[in-house]
Amino acid sequence: MRREEMTYLEAIRDGLRHALRDDPRVVVFGEDVGRFGGAFKLTAGLQEEFGEERVFDTPVSESAILGGAVGMGLCGLLPVAELQFVDFGMTAFHQILANAGTTYYRTANPVPITVRAPCGGGFGGGPFHSEDLEALFSHVPGVKVVYPAFPSDARGLIYSAIFDPNPVIFLENKYLYRRVKQLLSEQFEPEDLGAARVCRDGDDAVVITYGAMVHEALQAADELTAEQGYDVMVLDLRTLKPYDRDAVLAAAAATNRVMVVHEAWRTCGYGAEIVAFVAEQVFHLLDAPPVRVTAPDVPIPFAPSLEAAYRPSVGKIKRELLNLIEY
Repeated sequence: MRREEMTYLEAIRDGLRHALRDDPRVVVFGEDVGRFGGAFKLTAGLQEEFGEERVFDTPVSESAILGGAVGMGLCGLLPVAELQFVDFGMTAFHQILANAGTTYYRTANPVPITVRAPCGGGFGGGPFHSEDLEALFSHVPGVKVVYPAFPSDARGLIYSAIFDPNPVIFLENKYLYRRVKQLLSEQFEPEDLGAARVCRDGDDAVVITYGAMVHEALQAADELTAEQGYDVMVLDLRTLKPYDRDAVLAAAAATNRVMVVHEAWRTCGYGAEIVAFVAEQVFHLLDAPPVRVTAPDVPIPFAPSLEAAYRPSVGKIKRELLNLIEY
């Protein structure tokens, strides 16, 4: 079977292409996603292949984009709306919180919308183009949140998100777009929402993470094994809401030491949910307090040197892992 190397960005595009081919109800829209192919060229070629009625540009109005998506979903379409940057979605958060998240509860009508949202730092974008807001979206009832780390997952999960009857926020870490590649089979397979995956086995501690931090954690774990002989498990959540609680508990039970890593802010960040869940359920199995490695509670700096210190690094993850294991 033929295999093709794809970047994270190309894999998402391929997932969109499969969805557009498989169901005429799928439409893709957002600022410059049509003729221009999107700010990151992720949707390049889709308008030429599927036409302007199914892949089209919108005004620069996030509230209109998401409000329109809710209406389309209620009318029987499967809309895929792109926020050019997740940061801009805050001007339309009402559409997620009050409309998409509550409609099924209020009226028993599903809202099958997918909101693609590029996020994360690592490229000097500063505080308006680099935020990670997964905790905010995960707080909203009725909404699912997906945050893949690998091209294979990104391709399969975007497809599954589109055909899920619930509103799905699909977070795409921009740092991974062209940096991470995989050989993917031409035989397309959707991925289940809500299923985590162990990316690296180990029994001395577990790092629970997602997005770009999966790659940082894997490198930190490899280096810690080479330097200290410790074996660290890395669990990629892939879906943040609903998250794979069984996998989290199994990882905690297998290692007895838990670390959560994310590049969003610390206070009320997503890691707090995982740490609280672990403490509530398997506190008696832990040999050390759970640890969070996160960004500080400050705006994201522009300067590359400051941004490098702001984001969790391989070095910091290694230091905190060593402290956790030798507690």
